[in-house]
Amino acid sequence: MTVQAYYRNEHGEDPVLLQNPSDVDALIDDLLVIDPSRNLAALHSMERPLMPAGVPDHELLVGIDGEAQVGVLAFMDDGNWVSFDPSTGRGEVPYFIMGNITEFPSHSEVPIPLVRQAVKEFLSSGGQRPECTQWQEPEFW
Repeated sequence: MTVQAYYRNEHGEDPVLLQNPSDVDALIDDLLVIDPSRNLAALHSMERPLMPAGVPDHELLVGIDGEAQVGVLAFMDDGNWVSFDPSTGRGEVPYFIMGNITEFPSHSEVPIPLVRQAVKEFLSSGGQRPECTQWQEPEFW
């Protein structure tokens, strides 16, 4: 199984490849210490088909807030889903992919170990929405 990860400008032409759990840990560790304006990664499984336009039929967004020690997940294919933890709630929270902001709804931040588990499940399942976390349908997106 292989997943392409994009979170730095140079990844547009040369994405990071995730092929095993240690690659996932390296990605999360990098997002933990990276500049906060680049703390969100877009992931695409190479196991899923491309749409007729040549773009992936899905996407998993993975964000890490190293200061708050939490993260977010968003999964898109036939619908949009955002991670959910009813015990958290800083309000809408911003994460950044290559300097561009994405705001996540309240209660979308989850513990970092759960983010790691979800990305590993995404990798091992061939790009399916991880089942290890609760999901919510965002009101906007």
